[in-house]
Amino acid sequence: MNRVSKLTTLVWALLTAVLCVSSFAQTTDRTVRFLLETAAPLREVQDEDPPNVLFIIVDDLNTALGSYIGSGARPHYATASTPNLDRLAAQGIRFENAFVQNPLCNPSRASLLSGLRPNTVDVHTTGTWPRHKIGDELRMLPEHFHDHGYFTGRVGKVGHNSFEGAVNWDESKFALSRDPAQLFHTPGYLPGDDLSQVRDNTWKEGSENGMSRRDIFAGSSRTLSLPLTWRATRESPPMTPDGTTATRIIQLMAENRDKPFFLAAGLHKPHQPWVGPVEFFDQHPAENIVLPPIPASDGSDSPAPSTLVLEDDAAHSELQKKQAIAAYHAMVTMADHHVGRMLKGLEDLGLADSTIVVFTSDHGFQLNEHGGLWRKQFQFDESIRVPLIVRLPDGRGAGSVSEGIVELVDLYPTLIDLASLPNPAHDLEGSSFEPLLDDPGSPWKSAAFSQSRRMVGSGSTNSPLINEEGYDGQSIRTARYRYTQWIPLNGERDTLVELYDLEQDPMEYTNLKDDPAHADLVAELSARLDRGWQGELPPSSGN
Repeated sequence: MNRVSKLTTLVWALLTAVLCVSSFAQTTDRTVRFLLETAAPLREVQDEDPPNVLFIIVDDLNTALGSYIGSGARPHYATASTPNLDRLAAQGIRFENAFVQNPLCNPSRASLLSGLRPNTVDVHTTGTWPRHKIGDELRMLPEHFHDHGYFTGRVGKVGHNSFEGAVNWDESKFALSRDPAQLFHTPGYLPGDDLSQVRDNTWKEGSENGMSRRDIFAGSSRTLSLPLTWRATRESPPMTPDGTTATRIIQLMAENRDKPFFLAAGLHKPHQPWVGPVEFFDQHPAENIVLPPIPASDGSDSPAPSTLVLEDDAAHSELQKKQAIAAYHAMVTMADHHVGRMLKGLEDLGLADSTIVVFTSDHGFQLNEHGGLWRKQFQFDESIRVPLIVRLPDGRGAGSVSEGIVELVDLYPTLIDLASLPNPAHDLEGSSFEPLLDDPGSPWKSAAFSQSRRMVGSGSTNSPLINEEGYDGQSIRTARYRYTQWIPLNGERDTLVELYDLEQDPMEYTNLKDDPAHADLVAELSARLDRGWQGELPPSSGN
């Protein structure tokens, strides 16, 4: 090609790029204009008027966010890229020590939506109807807002998949499915293309035609939780299931600008399978991942129900494990992208200054720690600690970080306090952390409580034999220590114990339960665990 031809080609390339950018901008502006033209009139909100609430909950998200990276000793989190959530943290209050009540979807969500703890709700597995004990009359968090004049809307996973009907909403919608055989999104389908650097071990002949959940399980010994699976696709981000959730939430904002609303966006990612547009995978090269360190002593002193390395997980090569972590981070970045779209929607619709934004996750996720643990259901910090960011309409506390211990069961009382609503008819088992929003450095709870029921030698808590063969892991998490008792559900075996000093051992490698120097501490924390959450309340708590 001669110099003139090269120059002509370059000019056309630049012109095309400019036209594409210009066209995109015009399309975006036109979309916003159409949205505004069909939107409800904008409510004028004074200081004493009820604020809107945008509640964003994602699935399986640990603290691998940019704004949290400096707060932990986990090198495999270092490549996290979450610009929109980092911006939200800079505009709001970030909670350093937020903990779930159960590191499993259904129990965690049933707890935070009811404002009750897992033992009260009596939900410990993914297959339990959330209202089987508390009944139909108890008003869940969004129902209480509805009772006091709010429009309530849910899109995506806010309850637990088939149990979304446990909460009544004015409008309730599922994410659309990428699976051609399903109308709505449920985890499990794998598209037939994969542009990732390294394929997972589910790929086999015929996978190029797509794999249903049944196909995936047919190639493994599993029956419930998915094997490590990922696919980098050619999809457009808005056309992914979570993309449809973000779009529908923005539409609901527009349609209900004339009244106070409580909108809940439930993003499925980074729940497995890790499937999404290749542009998010490209931001997380596998070779940039540093696998978590595994000291030789790690796990040797861990009780059986506290750890379980599954054979098919261990069968992945070191590079595949790096790709798995990279795929997880890709999904976190994709979730961040959709959060950014919803926050932009608030701004475009003139709602940012009248809306409380809450961002959190139902529990964390293990990424090959402790000799090869993946998924959740453990009591390690990677499973029970979650991000929590609250942005207030008046910008109060912007950029602050609170070290105070908070729990997701606290969200119900906190949000009704912020909206100046009365308490519900049932007694809540959390504490409003509104004082921490005014003064993030205030003295607060002395401990958080979590629990999980596990089978020894099983990756599932859904076995019908769980009440005969399982353990109930009950933890108290203070600012410095985690103490856990694994209590046999049949009462015929010994209670197993864990104690970790997170100040000296943030990755929880060394179980101190048999260290004579910690005998008094074991006794103290055991007594506090038995006393329960009522003994660890913040100063001047109304509970």
